[in-house]
Amino acid sequence: MNNSIASSHLRIAKPVRDLQRTSQMYRDGLGLELLGSFEGHAGFDGVMLGVPGAAYHFEFTHRAELDVAPPSPEDLVVLYVPERPAWQALCERMLA
Repeated sequence: MNNSIASSHLRIAKPVRDLQRTSQMYRDGLGLELLGSFEGHAGFDGVMLGVPGAAYHFEFTHRAELDVAPPSPEDLVVLYVPERPAWQALCERMLA
């Protein structure tokens, strides 16, 4: 594998309608931590959520003037959790 790809960091960025609600859902549901946040950056507010030291994080942004369409059934984040009890616990927390 190309060393630059193997040492890369993946950022998944998505505009959302409700930044606080989205942030809370991913923190409480998946146990992600707030890695950073910003306000008024080119008109956007945002949060970065993830696992400290992991090679990925989510960035959710909000801009009042931006009309974000509601998610469709194809708007997915897929996480593979191999242990069934851990998977069930995550599902329950996300639904809560």
